Amino acid sequence: MRAVMRISVLLLVLFLVAVFYMRHSARPDVAAPAAVSISTRQPALLASSGTTTKRIDFATQLRPIFESRCTPCHFAGGKMYQRLPFDRPETIIALNKKLFTRIKDEQEQRLISEFLAQQSEQDQSRP
Repeated sequence: MRAVMRISVLLLVLFLVAVFYMRHSARPDVAAPAAVSISTRQPALLASSGTTTKRIDFATQLRPIFESRCTPCHFAGGKMYQRLPFDRPETIIALNKKLFTRIKDEQEQRLISEFLAQQSEQDQSRP
């Protein structure tokens, strides 16, 4: 009887851990499971043809990340500014994912990756 009780408790704990993990690891670029409300997810999600993301704006979304992590060196007056100015999208596009040696935050990396993908798509659509 005790063994059955222990197994039941263990299964309950595993179930709760799985539910907790699913709720806290939901990615905005993946469709929400039925149990998770779409209203709790980040904006820029579902469209009628599948998942889409909003356009990433360099000035308002990416530049603040670089300013907080890369100032003073890569901004005006910094010792690396002449070679690698991070206040220009061209520099970020040229460096691509090499930036991730300094920017470790997964959410920031995802935002930068989306920006780079959008730039790549834009370049491919040009004649």
